[in-house]
Amino acid sequence: MSERRTLKPATEVAHLGRDPQKHSGAVNTPVYRASTMLFDRVADLEAAERGEYPGISYGLHGLPTVTDLQHAVATLEGGYAALAVPSGLAAITLALLAVMKSGDHMLVTDSVYGPTRRFCDNQLTRFGITVTYYDPLIGGGIEREIRPATKVVFVESPGSLSFEVQDVPAIAAAAHARDALVMIDNTWATPLGFAAFAHGADISLHAVTKYIGGHSDVLNGIIVCNQATHPRLQRLWTDMGVSASTDDCFLALRGLRTLSVRLEHHTRSALIIAEWLRQRAEVAEVIYPALPGSRGHELWKRDFSGACGLFGVILHPVAKARVDAMLDGLRLFKMGWSWGGFESLIIPAHPERTRTATRWEAAGPYLRLHVGLEDPQDLIADLEDGFARLATRSQPSVPR
Repeated sequence: MSERRTLKPATEVAHLGRDPQKHSGAVNTPVYRASTMLFDRVADLEAAERGEYPGISYGLHGLPTVTDLQHAVATLEGGYAALAVPSGLAAITLALLAVMKSGDHMLVTDSVYGPTRRFCDNQLTRFGITVTYYDPLIGGGIEREIRPATKVVFVESPGSLSFEVQDVPAIAAAAHARDALVMIDNTWATPLGFAAFAHGADISLHAVTKYIGGHSDVLNGIIVCNQATHPRLQRLWTDMGVSASTDDCFLALRGLRTLSVRLEHHTRSALIIAEWLRQRAEVAEVIYPALPGSRGHELWKRDFSGACGLFGVILHPVAKARVDAMLDGLRLFKMGWSWGGFESLIIPAHPERTRTATRWEAAGPYLRLHVGLEDPQDLIADLEDGFARLATRSQPSVPR
């Protein structure tokens, strides 16, 4: 019998994590709603107490809808195992708690997702864990920041607000040489765009809420780990009673099936719009690593196999009232604190408010755009109308 062929990612997202034969032929794993599981024999009950029962012992962990999602994402990313949790932030916080203890030190990229920084500053420090923020462009130079007590280097590449691309292999090499773990928030690229474990990560974290879910209707997170870190993560996940809803995991699996085609459309449209924005007189810079000539593009081209629809735009100096008028009247780009769904979003962003290790340099206002699945020409027309309001400071009309 010939060896199983290596499947392309677009094929894997359609087939991983489902087995119709186990579910009466259903194409999708059904939603399993159960808390209590019954045992036929005392021996089985006792085996479950010891953690040796081969079946599902309780509904908190192990229901097929949840385990199928975990298996699919772990396999897709090349990890050893995955754990589903209620949100992307829960994936980050649980993973950090699992591998750190009082007296440890952690290095965190200065471009990190805001709520991750908030957890580090407000919670980890309460437990006697020291956190130092580092320049996201430090690369292999991070070896100078590693202390004897450093246990984790936390990477986010690109940063989801300012889009610095980090040299993950160089950072991982320096961290591993000093016995520190590398943890990465890989939500921007998804497992299809960046092979976290192949580039040196020990733990990869995803807000499934974003692109994997893809429809702005589910909160979910995934922790993907290697074999060495799995026991600690599994233990804390079990001990804390953290479980993702089976309904939410069903929606995440549904989103996973179309992840490849959606990302292709997001990226194609984002490149069209980013190039158009770069030609606008109002725009000082477009920061989109997948765009040739953008900051971070060379590292992105070296390490990434895909992108998404999220990027930043620095405007030339202009009064806030004009930017407000531009944004308030947009018909297709709406304002909201998320991304990764089918809809286009735009927000004014302020990286300078949180930086501690580096300075955010931008002479004018900064906007973060998420390009959705709409036709890019319609989105360009919407932005063009917005730039007209930016120029005139006219009051926005009532959105149609």
